[in-house]
Amino acid sequence: MKNIIAVLEHEHREIQKVVTLMSNLAREMERGGTCEAALLDEIVQFMRIFGEQCHHGKEEKALFTLLESKGVPANGCPIAALVGEHRHGHELLNQLEAASVACKAGDVSVRPALINSLKSLVNLYQQHIWKEEYLLFPMANKVLSASDYDTLSQQFEAVESQIGTDVHHAMEAMIDSIREPQPLSKAEDNSPVPQCSVCEC
Repeated sequence: MKNIIAVLEHEHREIQKVVTLMSNLAREMERGGTCEAALLDEIVQFMRIFGEQCHHGKEEKALFTLLESKGVPANGCPIAALVGEHRHGHELLNQLEAASVACKAGDVSVRPALINSLKSLVNLYQQHIWKEEYLLFPMANKVLSASDYDTLSQQFEAVESQIGTDVHHAMEAMIDSIREPQPLSKAEDNSPVPQCSVCEC
């Protein structure tokens, strides 16, 4: 029996790499860094293909459907909440892509929207992954049988085939080769020094 939950957890680790990239990029842009157009293009491409088509596709087309057949309510927790977050993430990704296109065209007015989209995606995916790994996956391990996991394995392979058998690995390789946004030097960084909320030092 293939460990299907481990497959999804591995994909979470790959998505978390991109979440970290988005967090770092948002922070550097808040401190006056550049738009990093090429990096934004790769982030959007990865989240569209790997995050939505591959990972969310396996969850919605296979895992969630199978759990529903076992009596887990489609309109209850956690499935309805997770599907809702998938939809919200898609909307935020649309906003990020639109702001990125405008930023590359020289529209500096979208810079705040670009930063906000990045930060919103980071916040969403941090919470979403936690819910899946500490709520959804433990529940699935209690509800599903060995034959269910065999079924899921076949369905996961079907999702991969629809996207393209080499696309999954190509997306992982792309993220591993991405250049991190360069932090600003102290001379370039004009952001205020945060104060301690306790002693105001």
